[in-house]
Amino acid sequence: MKVHTSETAVLVVFAVTLIGCILAGIPILAALALGYLIFFAYTLNRGYTVRDIFGMSWKGIKTAKNILITFLLIGMLTALWRAAGTIPAIVSYCAGLMNPSVMILMAFLLNALVSVLTGTAFGTAATMGVICMTMAKAMGCNEILAGGAILSGVFFGDRCSPVSTSALLVAELTHTNIFDNIRLMVKTAFIPTLLTCGFYGICGILFPAVGSGSMALADSFAGVFRLGLVPILPAIVIMVLSLFRVQVRKAMFASIVTAIGVCLFWQHTDPSGLFALLVNGYHAPDPSLSAMIDGGGIMSMVRVALIITISSSYSGIFEATGLLNGLKSKMGTFSRRFSVFGTILGTAAAAGMVACNQTLATMLVDQICKELEPDPQKFAIDMENSVIVVAPLVPWSIAGAVPLASVSAPLTSIVAAVFLYLLPLWYFGVRLRKK
Repeated sequence: MKVHTSETAVLVVFAVTLIGCILAGIPILAALALGYLIFFAYTLNRGYTVRDIFGMSWKGIKTAKNILITFLLIGMLTALWRAAGTIPAIVSYCAGLMNPSVMILMAFLLNALVSVLTGTAFGTAATMGVICMTMAKAMGCNEILAGGAILSGVFFGDRCSPVSTSALLVAELTHTNIFDNIRLMVKTAFIPTLLTCGFYGICGILFPAVGSGSMALADSFAGVFRLGLVPILPAIVIMVLSLFRVQVRKAMFASIVTAIGVCLFWQHTDPSGLFALLVNGYHAPDPSLSAMIDGGGIMSMVRVALIITISSSYSGIFEATGLLNGLKSKMGTFSRRFSVFGTILGTAAAAGMVACNQTLATMLVDQICKELEPDPQKFAIDMENSVIVVAPLVPWSIAGAVPLASVSAPLTSIVAAVFLYLLPLWYFGVRLRKK
């Protein structure tokens, strides 16, 4: 009883500290580091040595080593896709599809497309999200609806892209194949996606734009990039290889090589600047395009890699000390009352509120709930349809707050991110019917 009491106390202290830091504007990395000190002190008090604790932490970090390696490739890939004109070409051609009557719907679909291609919610928000929000404001669209559509779209691909860090994390934690997971993710999201499109389509009718703003994006990008079909090749390569279930890192490497070729022979990039591009990311020579297109590079992944590293060290401590055993022991009772997925969904909501970021929330759900579902494939989809899409709905979590801030949308846009609600609710109903 005393052990369980101390476990509960340390988890409460951790939760209060983390949420307090976020509300006080302290960076998430500093908050997570403070959390590590709390768990370090708890473990030391349990009689473990400093060497033992570092060993636990390292064991947890090793579980994420493949993801950390992949982060390096993602950083290089996203920089090259900018420099090669891949993202500018896609954005330019898609922007031509927008008009006031379908602006909200297109904001969802275009951000979903770019997020599938890039695998990053934050990166999509900083590119296509910014463009869609700018155009929505110019057209006089409802900003809450536009922000909700963008948030739904950026996490559509963050969940099911073959280069998504969250999808890779879930596959790694559950020891499942990411392409099998993606196939099931697409299947379970089909109806929620149609319902989301219907909702945003109706919103466009009920809340029509009052203006007819337009943006000559193609002309703007054409002044810096040589457009056409060739810049899209790196995206085609990775999507085709993914369809043939080529290992993710190999597919990414092939896309990187293709993008380098496009940079050198189509965009005429200076070869001497390639290394700096891969490390520091792309920086547009035209300042007017910087806000829309700058980014990528290995350095852009350092922050998220550190978040993964610290969060992974937590999982090593949790596993070795049994810190979460008190919670895990109650999960069976909850699952019998609320169903397995209902329990996972409730845990995901609580984890998102405590962790304040998607990565740690995912690891907490894995640690607490993995014994509820013995089938790793089902558990992977349970996590994809719960914690991955629920974390952005927590107002004080960086998962949703950062994308909305980057596109200058109000935080209340969370209420209009209907895909993030519909997916877990629909899947909950499906699981109940199959019970």
